[in-house]
Amino acid sequence: MYRTWKTFQPYLLATPQALILLMFLVFPIVMIGVVSFWQFNGYSMTPAFSFDNYISIFTSQVSLATYINTFKYVVLVWEACLAIALPIAYYLTFCIERESVRVLLFLICTIPFWTSNIIRMISWIPLLGREGLVNQLLLNLNTVQTPVEWFLYSDFAIVLGMVHLYNFFMIAPVFNSMMRIDRTLITAARDMGASGFDVLKEIILPLTAPGIAIGSIFVVTLTMGEYVTVRLMGGGQSASVGKLISTQIGSLQYPLAAANAVILLLITLVLVTGILRVVDIRKEL
Repeated sequence: MYRTWKTFQPYLLATPQALILLMFLVFPIVMIGVVSFWQFNGYSMTPAFSFDNYISIFTSQVSLATYINTFKYVVLVWEACLAIALPIAYYLTFCIERESVRVLLFLICTIPFWTSNIIRMISWIPLLGREGLVNQLLLNLNTVQTPVEWFLYSDFAIVLGMVHLYNFFMIAPVFNSMMRIDRTLITAARDMGASGFDVLKEIILPLTAPGIAIGSIFVVTLTMGEYVTVRLMGGGQSASVGKLISTQIGSLQYPLAAANAVILLLITLVLVTGILRVVDIRKEL
C-alpha cells in the first residue's frame, strides 16, 4: 500500500496544476479553434464545420496586408530592442565593478514598468505631437520650418511605443546571460592577443545567445498580439492582426476573429520553435 502511494503521489501533487492549466489555457484555446469553424451570417453565429473563415482570410488583400504589417512591426521592434539591450547589458556587466551600483542601474531600467501600459503610451502624445515638446524644440532651433508629422500617428510612433514597452524583456535575459560568463575566458583571450572585437565576437556574443533567444521569444510573442499601442500611437491609420481581431470582436464577428487568432497563434508558435531550434536555451532555465 505504501509503495502504491509513493508511486501515485507525484501525479496527485501535479493534478491541481494540470486541472488549472486545462481549464484556463487548453480549454479556451480549443474553444477558439472550434468557433473558428463556425459560420456568421451578419447577425448570428451558426455552429458548423466550415473553412469559410480561413478562406476569407487568405483571399483577402486587407488581411494579408495586415499580417505583413504585423511582421514588419515584429522585425523592427526586435531589432531595436536587441540594439538597446546589448550595449546596456554589456555596460552593466563589464563596465560596472560595484555590485550595488550594478543592481541600482538595473533597477532603474524597470522604472517604466511602475506605470500602466496605457499611461506610458499616452505620455508620448504631448512629447511627439504637432504641438509637442520635440516639435517645439526643433522649430525654436530652426531645424525644421513646419512641425514634423510622422513623429506621432505613424509606424515610427508605433515601433517606438512597442520598444518602450518591451525593451526590458530583452535587457533582462541578455544581462543575465552576460553575468554568467566566466571572466577567466575573457582574460585568457586577451592574454593571447585577442582584440576587444574578437572577445565580443568569439566569447561574449556566443555565450549570450541563450539570453538573446529568451528575450526574442518575449519580444516576438508580445509584439505579434499587440493592438493597444497600434491603436493609440497609430491614430487609427495603421493596422495589426491584434487590432484586426479586436475590431472583429467589436463587430461581433467572433468566428472570423477566432480564425485570425488561431492563425496568429500558429505563426507565433512557428517563430518560437524556430528560435528554440537555433539556440539551446536549456542552460539558461
